[in-house]
Amino acid sequence: MTDPVFVGPKPAYAGAMTIRTLAILGSLCATLLSTPLAAAPADLLIRGGTVYTGSDAPFIGDVAIRGDRISQVGRHLTVQAKRVIDASGKIVAPGFIDPHTHMGGDLASDDPAKRLIPAFLMQGVTTAFIGNDGGGAIDVAAVLGSARTKPVGINYATYTGFGTIREKVVGEADRAPTPAELARMRAMVADAMCHGALGLSTGLFYAPQSFSKTDEVVALAAEAGKRGGTYDSHIRDESSYTVGLKAAVDEAIAIGRDAHVPIHISHIKALGVDVQGEAPDIIARIEAAQRAGIDITASQYPWSASGTSLVASLIPLWAQDGGRPALLKRFDDPALQARLRAGMVENLRKRGGAEKLLIVEGPFKNRTLAGVAKSRSVDPIAAAIAVIRIADPATVSFNQSEADIAAFMRRPWVMTDSDASSGHPRVYGTFARKYAKYAVADHVISVRDFIERSSAVTADWFHLAGRGHLKPGAFADIVVFDPKTYAAQATYEQPTRLASGVQTVLVNGEIAVDHGALTGRAAGRPLPHRPTPGTCP
Repeated sequence: MTDPVFVGPKPAYAGAMTIRTLAILGSLCATLLSTPLAAAPADLLIRGGTVYTGSDAPFIGDVAIRGDRISQVGRHLTVQAKRVIDASGKIVAPGFIDPHTHMGGDLASDDPAKRLIPAFLMQGVTTAFIGNDGGGAIDVAAVLGSARTKPVGINYATYTGFGTIREKVVGEADRAPTPAELARMRAMVADAMCHGALGLSTGLFYAPQSFSKTDEVVALAAEAGKRGGTYDSHIRDESSYTVGLKAAVDEAIAIGRDAHVPIHISHIKALGVDVQGEAPDIIARIEAAQRAGIDITASQYPWSASGTSLVASLIPLWAQDGGRPALLKRFDDPALQARLRAGMVENLRKRGGAEKLLIVEGPFKNRTLAGVAKSRSVDPIAAAIAVIRIADPATVSFNQSEADIAAFMRRPWVMTDSDASSGHPRVYGTFARKYAKYAVADHVISVRDFIERSSAVTADWFHLAGRGHLKPGAFADIVVFDPKTYAAQATYEQPTRLASGVQTVLVNGEIAVDHGALTGRAAGRPLPHRPTPGTCP
């Protein structure tokens, strides 16, 4: 090949000189490329905090931000900055990521204050998943595109939902889909994946999803799997309602294996008196699947009370066939009363009794089912039916053991989620509670474990590029909090109290929380999943 430096015959020394010259030029270029980057002023410098990068042991150091990215991380950075935040005595960590929420309504709200998601920002949560439990939208493009006209305070990704799709195609009836209906549902999943869905979510505990058989779920989950998505599940039974907890976990594993899709079990738990103490067996099942090559993880909220609706808590599945209109008719059918009441009595027993079931919305807000029954001079089942006739309120059910919660939490594959839903303090306090109670007070996990399983582990498993880590080039999603005061303030009686202890939160380099107060900046972004090349039109 002719050396472009020379024209005509080359001198004997030309090659050597060219190599030497190129070496010198290369060194100079490297210096010029590196030095200005290090010396150029940053927009923001977070100085002197205890830095948890998401993958390294903590150290006292600095984080520099330029634009929406982290430019430098290290000890004693010499970079100049337009603003310096003193993080002395504070923890600096990647913004937390919540893989299971019900915040889609707030993110799409017409109220800009709701779209900021203050409950999350004041805990340092900068990214959330929506569309869980099978409730994800069919039109994923619209969900991801809404932030263009309705700016949001946090980043978000979305699932498409098995429940939404099945109800659209099959309705609320307890029956299998026809071949044509199954093909239509599969096409809906494929289309959603091609428009940015994170994967397919299911809530197999809930009617009408509960009417599905495993092979139907496999068929739809496979459409997500072939496009690089995940299968997220509120499993068929977290208790002893139908197939039982162990069988439900086995089913989730089988769905992932047969559909060739990674599996994520949301809000993993052992719910109710019949299954308390089963966490070690569930862990063993999951880790055996992992050793067999199956990609499976889970997430968990750090509360002993779960949250759902009164119907889901107490009404047998057979009575939910056909939806609410059919259920109300069954309430008035004398021939069904004995069977209906027997099923409700048994479900109430599993949840620990009427004293353990707290209604958290509607006219009976903050009253236990036992309290409602006493005030109406009826038994708890009659009281529940009377309440459901009015509406199906959200409930909080105290049904988990601390031993099971701790056993799940210690596993390195269990991430932090909130399952954020109205009326439960987990919306406002999950991440702060896990830190203050389980990392600091009870020493169930270390602070580093808490941070990494609330950020980096989640980002890495779900392939959220540039998220979950403090490193050069990553998006500047950052939380700075006081290790002495970071804690949940929300309670079951006052579930909307903001967490304490967060000093600063950055979302894509924009300051969303400053000096412990919201700034009002809506810097969140939609995070569309990129499907596997060649799998979409």
